[in-house]
Amino acid sequence: MGELEEGETDHITADTQDQKCALVRECTATEGISGKDNLPSLNAVLRNPVCKLYRFPTSDNKWMRIREQMAETTLSFHVPKELINLHIKEDMRRNQELKDLGELAPHWDNMRKSVIAHCDQMLSMYQDTLEELGKHTGSSFKSSCSKGEKTLEFIPINLHLQRMHVHSPRLKEAFKYLCFSVTIPDALYDVITVGAPAAHFQGFKNGGLRKLLSKFEAERRNTGYQCIYYSPENTAKAKEVLSNISHLQPLISSHADLLLSSASQRSPDSLKNSLKMLSEKDRVWANVAKSLNCLIAMVDRLLEKDNMSNIKEGENEPSAADCKVLHTRGDWYEQLYPLVITLKECMGEVVTRAKQSMAFVLLQELACGLPQCLMLTLRRDIVFSQALAGLVCGFVIKLHTGLHDQGFLQQLHTVGLLVQYEGLLSTYSEEAGMLEDMAVGISDLQKVMFKIIEAKSEDFLPIITGRREHYIIEVQLPAKMFELLPQEIKEGKLLRMYPVLFNVGINEQQTLAERFGDTTLQENINQENLELLKEYYKLFTEKMPPDCLPHFQEQNDLKGLLDSLHQNIQAKKRKNVEIMWLAATICRKLNGVRFTCCKSAKDRTSMSVTLEQCSILRDEHQLHKDFFIRALDCMRREGCRIENVLKNVKCRKYAFNMIQLMAFPKYYRPPEGTYGKADT
Repeated sequence: MGELEEGETDHITADTQDQKCALVRECTATEGISGKDNLPSLNAVLRNPVCKLYRFPTSDNKWMRIREQMAETTLSFHVPKELINLHIKEDMRRNQELKDLGELAPHWDNMRKSVIAHCDQMLSMYQDTLEELGKHTGSSFKSSCSKGEKTLEFIPINLHLQRMHVHSPRLKEAFKYLCFSVTIPDALYDVITVGAPAAHFQGFKNGGLRKLLSKFEAERRNTGYQCIYYSPENTAKAKEVLSNISHLQPLISSHADLLLSSASQRSPDSLKNSLKMLSEKDRVWANVAKSLNCLIAMVDRLLEKDNMSNIKEGENEPSAADCKVLHTRGDWYEQLYPLVITLKECMGEVVTRAKQSMAFVLLQELACGLPQCLMLTLRRDIVFSQALAGLVCGFVIKLHTGLHDQGFLQQLHTVGLLVQYEGLLSTYSEEAGMLEDMAVGISDLQKVMFKIIEAKSEDFLPIITGRREHYIIEVQLPAKMFELLPQEIKEGKLLRMYPVLFNVGINEQQTLAERFGDTTLQENINQENLELLKEYYKLFTEKMPPDCLPHFQEQNDLKGLLDSLHQNIQAKKRKNVEIMWLAATICRKLNGVRFTCCKSAKDRTSMSVTLEQCSILRDEHQLHKDFFIRALDCMRREGCRIENVLKNVKCRKYAFNMIQLMAFPKYYRPPEGTYGKADT
């Protein structure tokens, strides 16, 4: 067991309980997280990898090799900075739109001045935050000790990729019929670990976003007599309509210019096609539709005269009247030009009025809840920023690992990507507020869509566009990798995300919540997200062929797993960690992205991911049953997660004490000698 592989150091530590169980070796990790493939686009977003090697016995007395890796990501800082920059631009536009409303009655004008003053204060704060983050050039990690720092509140806590490669005899047997020199593929298992997205600096005295938003909405509804009340749903729809109008304006203008170009070339077929494209965009506004109808009528007359002249030319010499018709044919551009200008002016007027109306709605929306409305917006932005950084990291890594899997790529553009979050927060005291923040932040990820583009430079970092109601993340791939994608994705199809959250508190605070407090929050979240997971499964079964997943022979079990998850959620059993295992298994079978979160992704998260890794080795790769606990203790004592603790708190001790661990489920307890320091 003692031989060293190429690229390893000579630092060797063995499991002190049983040296025959496993050998742990620390690698130099010179290959980076993407391994021998050396993918620049993946290495561009991953930093400071830590690698450990193990060998464990299998049930048939053979040996499997495991490479455990953990890496930071530059996206921890890149995504929040991009997002804050978008917030600043959006808020500057909003303030300008409020100023552009023109002269208002004294009541509304005073309201506008108050709103703009508050908004300017918020805008200044975002600008200061962006300036502070600009000082962290090259940073890729925010430690758990920094979770309460104001200047870093948009940054996710302790965000890492946790990866396990398995090189097992079972895989070797599957490939033994191939030539001797074949490279045996590794099984690959990824989990993104990150502190629960939450506004720690803002505090949880009054709860988290889920409670605060509900309370704020109820108060606004009750005080609606002071100003016109608009529900969040109606406001969101209005903003979406405005966005569509603004998007259509340049399209209509472009098609109108094509129409004039066709007229100047005197091409009937081109004129018809241009008119068809123009008439398909947005007839829904009366003035625009009237102007368009005039344009259509003029084109019809010109084409009719053109047909008459062609007939005359085919019969005999044109008469004086016919010459007049031919002359008209040469003046198509001149006759259509004023109508096109009128159409553009009508469209511009529609956009202007829509923006003014939306600005007036926004004025009332903000005025009804100052300053609470803006503070809630800030809190939501903070939580969403942390959640989005993790999501982008997970998507980029999943894309790279699935580039050669045609079933996954088809699923990606046909159905979308399942993103499953495992929460380990309690529903007691401050952690209940964290869970409320986390639930809203993850739900808000539904307004994010991804687009894959071909990189035009060596900068492979994602590009973020959009506004608070809708974001598009453009992920860049090198040309050779981009060519592997289906045509639909290469043509720019937007890819949808389906985030779901299941939470089971496992610590001593959850014991208090279960016996003396309230677990309704956890129950409601799990039930709501079960329905979302069922919707994704239904969509998947309707749109995807039955043989698209790698575990096709097990897909009949998916329905059973969902039923079992449903039963476990309904059972309301205390610390029912079976919910976590079922949700994770379903996610893996559906090609999803896995997340594991606790308060700081350091202690409980470490117990969870190591348990998941050893459970996969047992269930999928025949880890010898007598060595399960020893393998689990070995990973927790010597593996990547104890290194994670060290980099966060400068100490190789999980933040548990003996009393706390008595409340933990059995398999979530670390080995003796690895715990004892207070939490940070």
